[in-house]
Amino acid sequence: LTMMMQSYVSMGLTTILWILVVFSLCFGESLSFFGNPGTFIALTNVNSNEPLTRDGEVVLPGIPGLLFMAYQGMFAVITPALMTGAFADRFRFKPYLIFVTLWLILVYAPWCHWIWGGGFLAERGVWDFAGGIVVHITAGFSALASLAVVGKRQAVEGEDLSVPHNVPFVALGTALLWFGWFGF
Repeated sequence: LTMMMQSYVSMGLTTILWILVVFSLCFGESLSFFGNPGTFIALTNVNSNEPLTRDGEVVLPGIPGLLFMAYQGMFAVITPALMTGAFADRFRFKPYLIFVTLWLILVYAPWCHWIWGGGFLAERGVWDFAGGIVVHITAGFSALASLAVVGKRQAVEGEDLSVPHNVPFVALGTALLWFGWFGF
């Protein structure tokens, strides 16, 4: 139940942060490390009928800015959820929300800007197909780093951590994930 709650609340929190400031940090006019938070803050200058423009140039011709924002938002939403499984039962809820908020701003936004938002890595020819760097590598290394800080799960008295919780649910989750990736 905790994992489901963390995943759903993470989706909501990430969506709100994405609309307010993270989209702008990722795809706004470059300030070298981040995008300019004022470029698209609260979806300012993001139109549903016209392509997104940055520095007076069209980002993607023929793609409405709102559609581009929503598509990129899907990647931002799924990335914290990828990390959540690594630290199951190790975070309390409020610190988890603080962690996700800070992680989106301090880790996801710079990497997204550097590679997808026209930052210095994109200028040097780095390509990221299907989120290999921005999504998977940042989530994986961040999960490892957070586990190094948080440490092992603490067992409740009488609980055996070596016993799997529910093997059929693990198989079901694996099947759903596999099916979802085929759809992608």
